[in-house]
Amino acid sequence: MSAPGAIPVPSAPPSYEETTGINVNYPHPYPVPGPEHKPPYMGQPAPAHNPITVQTVYVQQPVVFYDRPVQMRCPSCNHMIVTRLSYDSGALTWLSCGGLFLLGCIAGCCLIPFCIDALKDVDHTCPNCSALLGSYKRL
Repeated sequence: MSAPGAIPVPSAPPSYEETTGINVNYPHPYPVPGPEHKPPYMGQPAPAHNPITVQTVYVQQPVVFYDRPVQMRCPSCNHMIVTRLSYDSGALTWLSCGGLFLLGCIAGCCLIPFCIDALKDVDHTCPNCSALLGSYKRL
């Protein structure tokens, strides 16, 4: 028997599940793998020769094309180039021709805008691979 007035020794504190009220006998919502189940990647050896490929990526700021040559890296041939310009008749050329015709330049003077590069649209091409890189439209 215990001595009168002795304080009883408390037992171990309650577990987390007992404190929170979680039913420990409730089955898991997903199967718990046992020691006999291993994911397939755990037991496979790594390949002996794994070639590493390196790809160089050039990040280039967007190029804005005007009526002057632009120095840039060609996305087609990957060379540093200065663009080659070619001029094509565009909307401003035709509107200038029509305006001169309405002003009375009938005897062929209305065709003068087709001889002036400053009124034409500009195409920028690569001098190395002849790829069209961009265009500048006057209107």
